[in-house]
Amino acid sequence: MIIEGTGLGIPRTDKFVVLQVTGASARRKEDFYRLLCKELEKECGISPSDVVVPLVENGDEDWSFGLGRAQFLTGDL
Repeated sequence: MIIEGTGLGIPRTDKFVVLQVTGASARRKEDFYRLLCKELEKECGISPSDVVVPLVENGDEDWSFGLGRAQFLTGDL
């Protein structure tokens, strides 16, 4: 994945991570949690007891692309 700049002058490193989960039913969320923990343990050695996944709504006010601002609300985007 190539992460390009947002046009907002926010520097990114090669350790940049994006995790987005939206629009899932309760059953799909449960499956996702289970599979995420399984794969993180298998591929990264992360214990399932160390994984917390809060899912939140996905409105304009739920996004900040850095610098402590909600760019969709401020008109920057």
